[in-house]
Amino acid sequence: MSKTSRAKSSTTTIASPSGLDVNKFENVLQVGGIRTGTFDGPSPGQPVRVALFDTGSGLRFTVALDRGGDIIDAFFNASSLAYLSPVGLRPPTNISHTGLRWLSNWPAGLLTTCGPLHMGWPIETSPITAALHGNFSNQAATLLSIVNPDPHRGQLDMSVTLEIRDAHMFGPSIQIIRTISCTLGQSVIRLSDEVTNRGNAVAPHHWLYHVNLGYPLLDEGARLVYKGKSELAWAQGKPFDLSPTDRTLEALKNVVAPLADHVGPGERGTIVRIEPGKDGLCRTGLVNKKRKLGIELAYPAKQLPRTANWQHYGPNGSYVTGIEPFAGSLMGNGRDPY
Repeated sequence: MSKTSRAKSSTTTIASPSGLDVNKFENVLQVGGIRTGTFDGPSPGQPVRVALFDTGSGLRFTVALDRGGDIIDAFFNASSLAYLSPVGLRPPTNISHTGLRWLSNWPAGLLTTCGPLHMGWPIETSPITAALHGNFSNQAATLLSIVNPDPHRGQLDMSVTLEIRDAHMFGPSIQIIRTISCTLGQSVIRLSDEVTNRGNAVAPHHWLYHVNLGYPLLDEGARLVYKGKSELAWAQGKPFDLSPTDRTLEALKNVVAPLADHVGPGERGTIVRIEPGKDGLCRTGLVNKKRKLGIELAYPAKQLPRTANWQHYGPNGSYVTGIEPFAGSLMGNGRDPY
């Protein structure tokens, strides 16, 4: 005589703070999270390590692990947010540590980090020799940790933590610990950099976040948003304006159609000391009302007291504006107040 037993099954409803019904999926990557892998380089045998973030809110972006953890392409729903250069995403190279060769290996993207020892135009005279915008973006990162969300346990945060070193025998030796994090269901990127001099001598420190906005977020009729005092303005072929008017600043906030005098390296821009809020944070960004699309940057005024706005509205696709919070000397000589 045999006896058949039947196990009773039950379903427990788990509430998720994200509003997701966790009873309807098993793998978190179905709704968002981080994947890592490699992208093919410009030629065989040159892959580039990447981390692909999907916030599950419509915001998704690529972190180039072999380019200091900088952010390359970025999308919100169907709209691209970032300018991508014709160079494309390539592996880092020491050749880019000299003169203007940095430009021949610059993928652009939503974020390019400049520093840590130098930013701005190259210096090739003693006692300082430095390439355009420093070495950071041509340094591969060491992946320290990757954390994916687990909404079944109420954990919605995702993050990547990296170590980057700009180091030389006999110094300087600079360590950067970078953490990029998001929360499932939210269209926010949080970035934290901890920069430490690991050498035994004093070293200069210049730091700039080169945020490169592109079409279709950047388009004629869009408007840059910031409040503050312009300390410097420039335009192609004209000397620096060391006392720009409020009218000049307001004009620069309006995004225009491609400009004929921005062919090649043509450009214009301004350096602004943005007024921080009561929380000590500066806020700036760009709004495209036609597309109902915008982006906001928030950062501490104490660490990043000035912001540059670089505008290169070139025809035939070379159409970009950079919002660039920074600390240090952007003019490239390490002594200039700007």
